[in-house]
Amino acid sequence: MAKMCEICGKKPVYGNRISHAHNVTRRRWDVNLKRVRAVINGGHVRIRVCTGCIRSGKVIKPGKNTRIAA
Repeated sequence: MAKMCEICGKKPVYGNRISHAHNVTRRRWDVNLKRVRAVINGGHVRIRVCTGCIRSGKVIKPGKNTRIAA
């Protein structure tokens, strides 16, 4: 399973860590992923989603008032 958001496709970004002496080594910035239960095609599915998609409302979470279309 890749470290990638299943909604927007966001994945890690690579770059360099540069010290004060200008020693350059590779590093990566990982995506802030959370495992969330979401309503997809009328069912509850557990997916890995970035926090940006959760906050922007792209993920519909199941709740007491969530109707599942049969």
